[in-house]
Amino acid sequence: MTDPFALFADWFAEARASEPNDPEAMALATVDARGQPAVRMVLLKGHGPEGFTFYTNRGSRKGGDLAANPRAALLFHWKSLRRQVRIEGAVSAVTDAEADAYFASRARDSQLGAWASDQSRPLDSRATFEARFAAEAARFEGGGVPRPPYWSGFRLAPERIEFWNDRAHRLHERRLFVPDGRGWSESLLYP
Repeated sequence: MTDPFALFADWFAEARASEPNDPEAMALATVDARGQPAVRMVLLKGHGPEGFTFYTNRGSRKGGDLAANPRAALLFHWKSLRRQVRIEGAVSAVTDAEADAYFASRARDSQLGAWASDQSRPLDSRATFEARFAAEAARFEGGGVPRPPYWSGFRLAPERIEFWNDRAHRLHERRLFVPDGRGWSESLLYP
């Protein structure tokens, strides 16, 4: 198979069927304007030929990193399947319509949490955050919760996708896909 998106869809479906916790969890690696790398777990919210999508507060550390350097890497590790997928590429913002649609699909408490959290900023106590959450719940009581203007999504457009299969004696299989102008070319890498 030389379509990395179809292969990812197959592997992701298998992970959703067998991975006990959060098969959509992926490590997101970014680099800030000073070249300092950072990595954290986020959740995949969409995938296909256009890229791999996740959502966050644009004022968070990852949002700041992506504003300064709109390139990133993703890593899926499905331990139950003994597989990994590594993806690298350029990152761009999703449309407001996409962000609105996804935000509307979130649980109400998650929507309220997006308003209450000053993500990645220092917090003096858990009580402060809980009070902010309660204030937002009161503010939006009886109505819908709109998407905050600072909350949106990003899509990583892959320039490199590697599929890694665990094999006995560390003789792993690594399949690399890169765009070749007409689609994707596939090659193998030594383990």
